[in-house]
Amino acid sequence: MSNWHLAELNIAHLQDTIESERLSDFVANIDRINQLAEQSPGFIWRRIDNDHPTETNFGFGDDYIATLSLWDSVESLHEFVYRSVHKDIMRRKPEWFHRMPRAHMVLWWVAEGHLPNSVEAKEKLLHLQENGPTDQAFTFRQAFAKPQA
Repeated sequence: MSNWHLAELNIAHLQDTIESERLSDFVANIDRINQLAEQSPGFIWRRIDNDHPTETNFGFGDDYIATLSLWDSVESLHEFVYRSVHKDIMRRKPEWFHRMPRAHMVLWWVAEGHLPNSVEAKEKLLHLQENGPTDQAFTFRQAFAKPQA
C-alpha cells in the first residue's frame, strides 16, 4: 500500500512587477513565510525556482507567481494557510494581486516520493477550473480522501 502526500499549487496574478514599490512589502515577507511553511507540522517539500529554472512562472506568464508544495495532509496545509501568521499575508492579497475570476489554488494526492512539476501542476489547476472538484483535483472546501491503493 502506498503512502500519499498532498500536492498544492497556488497562483497569484500580480498587480505590478515583482520589483515594484507596490509589491515591496509582499517581497519583503516571502522568505519569512516560506521559512514558516518549511517549519510547519506536515510540510514535506516546496519547489524552489533554482531547482527547475525552465519552470519559472509555471507557464502562466511573467505577471504571475506560483507556489508548489507537498504536505502530509489537507489538515496540516489548512492549519498553515489559515491558522498561522500566513493568514496576515492572506488578508493583504488585494493590495498586491488581482482578483482571480477562476480557481487559483488546487490540491491533489501524489504517491510518496513523487515531486510534481509545473506541467502536472498546471494540468491539475486546469482540470479543477474545467470540471470543478474531483478526486483528481480539488479544494479545501471540497477535499477528497487519500487514495486507497
